[in-house]
Amino acid sequence: MQTLSTPVPSAPISSELSTDPTIHRRKTRPVPVGSITIGGSHPVAVQSMINEDTLDIEGSVAAIRRLHEIGCEIVRVTVPSMAHAKAMEEIRDRLHKTYQPVPLVADVHHNGMKIALEVAKYVDNVRINPGLYVFEKPKSDRTEYTAAEFKEIGDKIYETLEPLVVSLRDQNKSMRIGVNHGSLSERMLFTYGDTPEGMVESALEFIRICESLDFHHIELSLKASRVPVMLAANRLMVKRMNELGMDYPLHLGVTEAGDGEYGRIKSTAGIGTLLAEGIGDTIRVSLTEAPEKEIPVCYGILQALGLRRTMVEYVACPSCGRTLFNLEEVLHKVRDATQHLTGLNIAVMGCIVNGPGEMADADYGYVGKQAGLISLYRGRDEIKKVPEADGVEELINLIKGDDRWIDP
Repeated sequence: MQTLSTPVPSAPISSELSTDPTIHRRKTRPVPVGSITIGGSHPVAVQSMINEDTLDIEGSVAAIRRLHEIGCEIVRVTVPSMAHAKAMEEIRDRLHKTYQPVPLVADVHHNGMKIALEVAKYVDNVRINPGLYVFEKPKSDRTEYTAAEFKEIGDKIYETLEPLVVSLRDQNKSMRIGVNHGSLSERMLFTYGDTPEGMVESALEFIRICESLDFHHIELSLKASRVPVMLAANRLMVKRMNELGMDYPLHLGVTEAGDGEYGRIKSTAGIGTLLAEGIGDTIRVSLTEAPEKEIPVCYGILQALGLRRTMVEYVACPSCGRTLFNLEEVLHKVRDATQHLTGLNIAVMGCIVNGPGEMADADYGYVGKQAGLISLYRGRDEIKKVPEADGVEELINLIKGDDRWIDP
């Protein structure tokens, strides 16, 4: 029996540092989830999961709608029983009648063969967890799995997975094979240890079954609550797929990240690192907070990396003794006035030293020229000087004059 340690291989280090600032995304096959396509040349999709009990039809419909209205493109719903699976039909129908179709994912876990087959009729994607999909009764005196035992369970997995795969294939729907570090099957733990390799091999076993049934609408996720494990598992998954000629898209997330500032930092460290390497086609930030709080973090990560532009990009210096106005206060005023705009870069700089040179590629600049006086820039060109009291209003007038203003 292998020890349940978690060796984390380091990322390969190139001997040459790239000077190309563009993120070159890994080429993946397009996989449909309702009206959204994951992978291919499509933008990195944002998703989350509602907290409501799926048997609460009204509450679930309202929760899905709340998420979708603020930019959640794919919504996952837990389906722990056959009753929950049947409830998804009513949830889907009510969304269609009272709102609009929303790409829905059913989350199926423990011994969910029949549940998954039923709910596949009503959703766009079914997420299964390989470690829980077929229950393996643990043996307390076990020291290893024989080849025969390993194959016997593999055959059982094929038998139970085949009807779901065929159903999704024939409906032109998709599946997420979602491996969690904390719920690897006993068989994988004994064979590979509690390692990223075990996570990857668990996913590959299910991928091969899907491929044998000519089903390729697959996305993968390999999640862990520890960022280094999550990074190692996804990097290894990409390496193994490259070796095997596979091009399935990846869903990224740090599971059980917690709440508050640190939950956001953990999620950004894991998701952002992989996205910067070109890995990842859809993301979820998993916070112990209302699901609606996850969506801005997702879009913030994507915007920071230049992968999606959905908000104003604010450039602002950290303030110092040269600052000629209350930088924090002015930045808040500028943001309050312009945050509804999309795709603009606006710089707020405290002095002329940090002005034109450090505004980089900002579309507009608000720069302290001297005490009580503001310089407004379009790109690197100084347009006019105005009194500080009129600075925000004049910035708005400049944007309006360029026909780039949209009323909130």
